[in-house]
Amino acid sequence: MIAFFRLAAILLGVLSVIYLVASVHGARLRRARLLREWAELGETDPTARAAFVAEGMREWRHGFRHRLLLAIYVVPILLIALIVYLSNFT
Repeated sequence: MIAFFRLAAILLGVLSVIYLVASVHGARLRRARLLREWAELGETDPTARAAFVAEGMREWRHGFRHRLLLAIYVVPILLIALIVYLSNFT
């Protein structure tokens, strides 16, 4: 049983690092895309630019792509559970 908890702790630690890296990378890409869109609009007001980027980032955090990152946790855990079930109960 101790081995299971050790595996779970290591797995959650590794998956958390992967999630953080993927989340930061996705946020950087989204911010760069928003800044490109703002540059194409040709406006120069820095306050409006900051509001535009903040709104775009808020939409990204509540959007499907950001939530899809949670699959980083779900998929490996389900695969391990499936392997354990198949190797022990079939």
